[in-house]
Amino acid sequence: MSLKIDHKSKLPLHVQVEELLRKLISAPEYQNGTFLPKEVELANRLGVSRNTIRQATNKLEYEGLLARKKGVGTKVAQRQLSTSLQDWQSFTKEMSKRGIATMNLLLTLGTAKADEKMASFFNIPINTPLCKLSKLKGVEGEPIVYFESYFHPRITLSDTDDLNRPLYELLSEKFDIIVVRSSEHISAMAAGGVAKKLGVDAKFPVLFRERFVYDPGDRPIEYNVGYYRSDKFTYSIEIRSES
Repeated sequence: MSLKIDHKSKLPLHVQVEELLRKLISAPEYQNGTFLPKEVELANRLGVSRNTIRQATNKLEYEGLLARKKGVGTKVAQRQLSTSLQDWQSFTKEMSKRGIATMNLLLTLGTAKADEKMASFFNIPINTPLCKLSKLKGVEGEPIVYFESYFHPRITLSDTDDLNRPLYELLSEKFDIIVVRSSEHISAMAAGGVAKKLGVDAKFPVLFRERFVYDPGDRPIEYNVGYYRSDKFTYSIEIRSES
């Protein structure tokens, strides 16, 4: 790819450098982890100051497109997935809307006994049998998040159900259940017991998310926990002032 800018253009130099870098980082040779040319090399080849190069790279780094390591170099940042608290839905459907194809690397259906937290949420006795659905989701064969869903006793899935389809579509079709609200608790923790599934060390940091799901009548439907790889995922929250 030709590295040049137009010094006669009315477009500011740092903007031209930024546009050039955006083209560079989309090139296959840099998508595989190859380091970009060093600041001093880019400055000399483009005939601009290092401050101009730094101004452009700072912006791209802030956007999460570049990753810089002092004394090593700059390369394309590994793409992170993100999810939002503003308009939640099934993970598969949300990623699909973003143009990201996810796959089930592990899918198991079984039963579990309600612990104290689940019993309180579902308003049932402790040790009541619950349907449990576990999914390890990945992108291009690499694991990114592990989910465990526990359902109210009136909801029983079976092996004959298409468990690969978006969960809330399945609940709507089979049980006429529409989910409209969830309460979320988010924290950081070590991968621990899910490390092997996520392909990380037991001490690797993961984002732990609890979700309590309700129908329009505010009846409890699902208790869901998710373990997200911190190097592959961000959880975004949008807050608006009532004023």
